[in-house]
Amino acid sequence: MGNLISNQVPATNYQPPAASRPLLVIVGPTAVGKTKIAITLAEALNAEIVSADSRYLYRGMDIGTAKPSLAERARVPQHLIDVTTPDQPWTLTQFQTTALEAINSIHARGKLPLLVGGTGQYIRAITEGWQVPPGNPSGELRAALEAELSEKGVETLATRLAAVDPASAARIDLRNPRRVIRALEVALTTGESFVAQRRKTATPYAITTIGLTLPRPDLYARIDARVDEMFRAGLVDEVKGLVQQGYGWNLPALSALGYKQIGQYLRGECDLPEAIRRIKSETRKFVRRQANWFKPSDPGIKWFDVGRVSLDEIVRVIREA
Repeated sequence: MGNLISNQVPATNYQPPAASRPLLVIVGPTAVGKTKIAITLAEALNAEIVSADSRYLYRGMDIGTAKPSLAERARVPQHLIDVTTPDQPWTLTQFQTTALEAINSIHARGKLPLLVGGTGQYIRAITEGWQVPPGNPSGELRAALEAELSEKGVETLATRLAAVDPASAARIDLRNPRRVIRALEVALTTGESFVAQRRKTATPYAITTIGLTLPRPDLYARIDARVDEMFRAGLVDEVKGLVQQGYGWNLPALSALGYKQIGQYLRGECDLPEAIRRIKSETRKFVRRQANWFKPSDPGIKWFDVGRVSLDEIVRVIREA
């Protein structure tokens, strides 16, 4: 049926049922093409995009995150991109609050909101109406965990989390220091599981979730090609520039996939070919973790192989939902 991105359909105003507040969600693994497909769908459906990618939040982190280009952002309004700096990480609550504000403002303009991304926590927080576990972080405990992170690395904290809260360790991204520390804070201060304390409320939206997928060999080939393109586009210089601006290697943002490995290269801990190999390998592992959030067996997700489906077929499914 041809490649999804190459197909075009006439743009039309999306007309939802009068009693509903529609929300279109697009999920899928990294490198599957969510951004390009979402932009094309948004143009066809008179929609705006709300990013659910935790790395798109940071200004100055463009190449290593495969962030939409300025030209792509000019085609369709895209929210929650470049809203903070690498030394000011957002909490899940900040994301949820701001994303809901964006979704509601899009509805108020008579347009369809598209929530797009591969960060499972972000997607579920919106679609399942999560109420984040209560309680403010303890300053003393937070400082101790931060010191342990700096001295021993996130792997040590992840091991500790697995011991005190295995349910959370199995669900959250153990490479993300902020999330590991927050889960430890909740478990150590309340004695309960971080994920178990999440409360859900009824969502006010009529949600349609589209899943984009590819056979693993094809997806892995895309990952390798994308990583190679990042280096040609200047990923090493991007990371050098961030460090020159004063952002430290210990920041969670610079521990993100791609940035961590370039840091290892720049500090002389590996050569450049090894850094490239590590990024490709870790990205494949990341894809496998993403699959824990969005499963083919999930009846709430309508899955499409992006190499086999046409855009008009996806638009038809959305309009019939």
